[in-house]
Amino acid sequence: MKSHRKELWFNTTTRRQYINITRDVQNEIDISGIKEGMVLVNAMHISASVFINDDESGLHQDFEVWLEKLAPEKPHSQYKHNGYEDNADAHLKRQIMGREVVCAITNGKLDFGPWEQIFYGEYDGMRKKRVLVKIIGE
Repeated sequence: MKSHRKELWFNTTTRRQYINITRDVQNEIDISGIKEGMVLVNAMHISASVFINDDESGLHQDFEVWLEKLAPEKPHSQYKHNGYEDNADAHLKRQIMGREVVCAITNGKLDFGPWEQIFYGEYDGMRKKRVLVKIIGE
């Protein structure tokens, strides 16, 4: 069995942002030479997420509205965590959207349904953060 590890780095221009990283993950699969196996993709920060969904701008706007209803950013005083920081909502949004995805690799490609894409979701951005891509297989 072989393994491959890569960190993808992001520095978003806004506090919240969604980035399609499917091509980046597939590129790492290509580099690894692994044809059959699994890839783990996980956010390495507790105010960011990795998830699979459709790459459709209306849906991304729906995420924003839905998450803001569930865990509104303001007022900051509504959260006990915000005594030292102002990002409690980002921690909660990450909890809802998830930390990681594990995907099958078949014939050297992500084994996805027709609309599935991998996204990095940032909820407390405008600073450097990373995602781990770990590939194992043969």
